[in-house]
Amino acid sequence: MLSGKKIYLRALEPSDADTILRWENNPDNWSVSNTLVPFSRKLIEDYVRSAQDIYSVKQVRFIICLIEGDREIGAIDLFDFDPFHARVGLGILIAELEDRRRGFAKEAVSLIKEYCFNQLSLHQIYCNVLSGNKASVDLFEKSGFIICGTKKGWNKGKDGWLDELMFQCFSR
Repeated sequence: MLSGKKIYLRALEPSDADTILRWENNPDNWSVSNTLVPFSRKLIEDYVRSAQDIYSVKQVRFIICLIEGDREIGAIDLFDFDPFHARVGLGILIAELEDRRRGFAKEAVSLIKEYCFNQLSLHQIYCNVLSGNKASVDLFEKSGFIICGTKKGWNKGKDGWLDELMFQCFSR
C-alpha cells in the first residue's frame, strides 16, 4: 500500500470487480479511455483475478482510496511497462464528479511517481491527454510532467477530430 495525506493506493481485490465494471462501463469515461463498447462482467472479473505483477503482464492497476472513510474513488494504472527502456505509461481516473478537483488525483500521481522512480527504478513516465481535457492537462503540468508533443487530429470526438498531448516526466 502506498499512503499519502488524504489518499492511499492499494492493489486490486476480487471484491473490486463490481466497482471497476461500473467505472469502465460509464460512457462519460470512454473518451479518455478509448473505449467504444461496454466491458462484460466476466472480462472484468478475469482482469481483476489476473496477475498484478508488472514484470509479467506489463501493467498494474492501483485503487485510489480516501483515508477518511476508507472509500474507493478511482484508479491509477501503469501500462506499457518497458523495463529495458525504464519507462511506463500512466492513466488515472477519479470516478465521481464530486471527488474531482479536490487534490486526490495530484496526490495519487505523486505517490505513483515515487513508486515508479524509487521502487521500479524507472527513467520516465509518460501519459497521453486530450488537449481539451483542461483538468488533466493542469494535473500533469502541476505534477512535473512536460508536454513533449501533440498528435494532431488523433482521436475522433462527437464534434470532430481532437488533438492528443503527450506528456513525459523524468526521474531526478
